[in-house]
Amino acid sequence: MSEPNKLIDETSPYLLQHADNPVHWYPWGEEALAAARELDRPILLSIGYSACHWCHVMAHESFEDEATAEVMNQLFINIKVDREERPDLDKIYQRAHQIMTQRAGGWPLTVFLMPDDHVPFFAGTYFPKTPRHQLPAFSDLLKRIADFYQQHRDQLETQNDSLMETMRSLHVSKQTSDENDISPAVLDMARQQLQQAMDETHGGFGQAPKFPHPTNIERLMRHWALTRSDTRAIQMASFNLIKMAEGGLNDQLGGGFCRYSVDDYWMIPHFEKMLYDNGPLLTLYSEAWAATKLPFFKEVIDNTSTWVMREMQSPEGGYYSSLDADSEGVEGKFYAWQTDEVKTILNEDEYFYFAQRYGLDRKPNFEQQYYPHVFTAWESLSLKDEHTLLDAQSLVQVAREKLFQAREARIHPGRDEKILCSWNALMIKGMASAGRHCLLHDLVESASLALDFIKNTLWQDNRLLATYKDGRAHLNAYLDDYVFLIDAILELLQARWRDGDLDFAVKLADTVIEQFEDKKNGGFFFTSDDHEALIERPKSFGDEAIPSGNGIAAYVLQRLGHITGELDYSQAAERCI
Repeated sequence: MSEPNKLIDETSPYLLQHADNPVHWYPWGEEALAAARELDRPILLSIGYSACHWCHVMAHESFEDEATAEVMNQLFINIKVDREERPDLDKIYQRAHQIMTQRAGGWPLTVFLMPDDHVPFFAGTYFPKTPRHQLPAFSDLLKRIADFYQQHRDQLETQNDSLMETMRSLHVSKQTSDENDISPAVLDMARQQLQQAMDETHGGFGQAPKFPHPTNIERLMRHWALTRSDTRAIQMASFNLIKMAEGGLNDQLGGGFCRYSVDDYWMIPHFEKMLYDNGPLLTLYSEAWAATKLPFFKEVIDNTSTWVMREMQSPEGGYYSSLDADSEGVEGKFYAWQTDEVKTILNEDEYFYFAQRYGLDRKPNFEQQYYPHVFTAWESLSLKDEHTLLDAQSLVQVAREKLFQAREARIHPGRDEKILCSWNALMIKGMASAGRHCLLHDLVESASLALDFIKNTLWQDNRLLATYKDGRAHLNAYLDDYVFLIDAILELLQARWRDGDLDFAVKLADTVIEQFEDKKNGGFFFTSDDHEALIERPKSFGDEAIPSGNGIAAYVLQRLGHITGELDYSQAAERCI
C-alpha cells in the first residue's frame, strides 16, 4: 500500500476512501490550486460520493492502479471532491459539463481545468481503464489531454471565454412580461405536462432509469389540494406512490427507498440509499395518508421511519448521509437471495405465500438470484387448505421478519456517517410530517433530536456550517442548508410547539436575505456573499434530486411573512417568484 496522500486529514468518508490511492490527491483548497499555478499543470478534478457504484468502479480500475496513477501524477494536479460536502463545485462543473458535451452529467464527474482561472476545457464522467463502451482508456485520454493543453493553449483560452460567457448568460433575467403578472397558468401547465409524462402502467415519469421525483408528485397533490375538483391529480399521485412502494425501489424487508430503478417496473434498484430521497418521500407518504387514509401508505411510513431511526440516526441525534450500493465489493449482494436459503429460514406455508407475493416462484430477477418485489396483489394470491387472505398476509409478515433477521447477520453495506445540514433538514421535515399526520410521537422526538444537534453543532457565530463528522464541523453552509432547515422547523412546530424554534427560523431567514439574495435580479444565489470566489456564483431554479433552493426559499419566506407579519419576508419571496 502506498503512503497516504493529502486526503488523509479530511472528514469526508468518500475522500478518505481515496487517501491510500497511489494518486497524489489533494482536497480542493489553496494548496492544490497554488501547486497548479506554480507548476503550470492542468487540474484533474474528480467529483463523486461514497455511495456511488461507478465511483467505486473507476477508483478500483484506475485510481488504485499504479501505472494509471503515475500518468496522473506526472501530468496533472489531481483534486478529489465529495459532491455532498461541496455541492457548489459540483453544480458549477456539472453545468459546465452539460454545456460542453450537450449531455447530462453524473458521477464520477471528471473535469480538466486550466491552472490559473480553473475554467474547464474538457469534461466527462466515468472513463474505463481499457477501451470499452465507445470510451477511450483513461490513461490514453490523460496523455492526449495533456498534449493538447501544451500545444493548443491559445485555442483553449478562446474556448473557455465562450464557455464562461454562456454560463454567465444563464443568470441574466429573461423576463418577458410585467413583473407583477403572476398567475396560476404555469401551475396548470405543469399539471398537464406531468400527466403526459407519467407512465400509466407502472408509474413514474418517463422511462428507465426511473427516479422517485418527489417534487413532481408533490405538485400533483398540491394541485388537488387547491382545487379539490381535480381528483385525477390525487389519483396520479397515489398511483405513483403505490407503484414505487411495491417495487424493489423500496426495501421490502428493511424499509427505506433506494436512489432509482434501473428498469421501467421499479423492480431492480441502484441499491444505494440516500437520506435526501427518504426525507421528502416520508413527507409525501404522510401527506398522501392524510389525504386518502390508504392503509398501505401508513405501512410505508412505519417501515421507512423505523429504518431511519434504526440505521440512519447517530447517537448524537443527527442523521447519517447514505448507505452504499455495494457490500463485499458486489452491488446489491446484501439484498439478494437464493431460494434454497429462503426455504431453510421459512416454514412451508410461509414460503408458499412469500414466494407468490414477492416473485420467488418465478425466474430469478437479479443476476440469477431473487430480489423481493411485489409481483402478486393480495387478492390474487392462491390460497391453500383452509387459509384465509388474512392468514396469508400474517404468514407473509412473519416471513418478512424472519428474512430481515437473517439478513441482519450478513455483512452490511458501508454507511457514510457524515452529517449534512441540508439533508438532515429534509429528514427532519419528513419525520415531523409523518409524526404529525400519523400521531407517532417517537418520530417527532427523532426530528427534535436532529434539530437540536444542528443548533448545538452546526450553528456557530450566527451562521450555519454545512457538514459534521468525528467531532469536526466545517464548510460554509449553502442556500439549501438555510431554507431547508427553515422549512423543517415550520413543519416541526406544527407537530409540537417549542419556545425558541421560531426565533431560530427567523434568524436563518434574516441571514438568507442578507447573505444570499440577488439584489439586482431577485432570487437567491447558492453560496453566501462571503463564500470562496469560484468561476461563477451558481443560482439554481430547477428541482433536481432535491428541491430547488430558490423554490423552497420562496415557499418558506412567504410562510414566515404570514406567521410573523413581517413584510420583508413576503416581499423577498415575491421577488424570487
